[in-house]
Amino acid sequence: MGSLFSRVRDAIKTRELLCAGERVGVAVSGGADSVALLLLLIDLRKQLGVVFSVAHFNHKLRGKDSDKDERFVAKLAAKYGLVFHSEQLDVAAKAKRDKANLEDTARRARYGFFEALVQNGHVDKVVVAHTADDQAETVLAHILRGTGLAGLGGIHPEVGHVVRPLLCVRRAELRAYLRLKKQRWCEDATNRDTTRMRARIRKKLMPLLEKQFQPAVVQHLATLAELAREDEAFLDAWATSRLREHVDLKSGWARISVAELLECGKTNGCTTETAGGVDKRNLGMARRIVRRIVKHVRPSGGQLNAEHVRVILELAASGQNGKSLELPGGLRVRREHDALVFGVASNLAESKQRKPLEFERVIKMDGLEGGVHVPEISCVFRFRVIDWPAKRGDTIDTGFVLDCDALQSPLMLRNWRPGDKFRPCGHRSEHKLKRLLSRKNVSRWERDGWPVLTSGGTLVWTRGFPVAAEFAVTEKTRTALVITEEPIQ
Repeated sequence: MGSLFSRVRDAIKTRELLCAGERVGVAVSGGADSVALLLLLIDLRKQLGVVFSVAHFNHKLRGKDSDKDERFVAKLAAKYGLVFHSEQLDVAAKAKRDKANLEDTARRARYGFFEALVQNGHVDKVVVAHTADDQAETVLAHILRGTGLAGLGGIHPEVGHVVRPLLCVRRAELRAYLRLKKQRWCEDATNRDTTRMRARIRKKLMPLLEKQFQPAVVQHLATLAELAREDEAFLDAWATSRLREHVDLKSGWARISVAELLECGKTNGCTTETAGGVDKRNLGMARRIVRRIVKHVRPSGGQLNAEHVRVILELAASGQNGKSLELPGGLRVRREHDALVFGVASNLAESKQRKPLEFERVIKMDGLEGGVHVPEISCVFRFRVIDWPAKRGDTIDTGFVLDCDALQSPLMLRNWRPGDKFRPCGHRSEHKLKRLLSRKNVSRWERDGWPVLTSGGTLVWTRGFPVAAEFAVTEKTRTALVITEEPIQ
């Protein structure tokens, strides 16, 4: 038992799963694993310096047996003087109402209960009793269903407020510990129901693998999961960096250059065989970027599988301008010239009845210094008056410059409107802003809420273009207005 205690303690301390002074709810179903977890943590309580309570969720799936389990756990908590948190839900009825998978509904309800305990201030964290065997079974289940690197990572030791300190411990060790302590536990008959895939893996496949192929299969699968999580974390950090650098992310949609997407991860000076216009070695990086974009655009709803990602990359590699894909969860991906635009169909609807994104801010001429927040498009516009010509070191590289003497009241920051006309510096004649945006390959969805600045009703500046020719600084300019734009943090 000394080895068991030290491994659990080291797992907690090495990963900092629990910290001294925290209030920790121990999820106890009544089964052997969770009961052993509770007793182990009670024995380690002084070394850990945490305050424990017991959390039990009654799924109401086994009638009187479910209620019996709840009473058993309540008595166990009382025996050790621990606060008991419980909740009941008829999960089967909920799954039927929602036309959802029973196991998934049960898991969501259970973890929703844990989250509520944290949000309501009852506990700081919740500890659950997943073991090395659970980890191995999860990895195998993912492999059999079809998975990538993220799926090989299996069960994570820590996700949000939920921590799992027993992933280094075998199920048999916990039962031996309970027998030594002469502690009873409850048996869930559904765990023996081999019509369920997880039970078949546990009762049939795992014993077969251990006996006829590899006695250490559980440890090896657990190690595979740990290595996969480490690689996934590195690649996820890489993808986040690329996303910030190369993807235009807005609320409900995103845009990425086709060239940037297909060149993800490419090393200068190296050439490799291509497949359908996409560098084979870069496919994994491009797939990862696509999945991250979709997660931003559509945080929930519908599963994006490998085939969906493939057709998106195919659209990037050889799709025609204007072609679009309709994917699960209402996701729409459209080729707009040399870019892909991702959005939810409801957000990107082309219906004429959809109300455009509108805003309007009056900028006082006698108080041009300062920032104007426009939450409608998640931007802050800053106006700064400087002497002209600009002093050495007073850079304006990141802004647009207008001649203050040419400006008239009212000065208005607003969204673009049909009929807006504009003659940017370098153009001989006035053009409709809609036409200029189209030439710049700005999609109709990106135009929604596109900012402009008007002076006395005349358009003098808009995002992405030089200022209006009539309002540009000249050798006669004495003071100039610098306009900069930045995202709301």
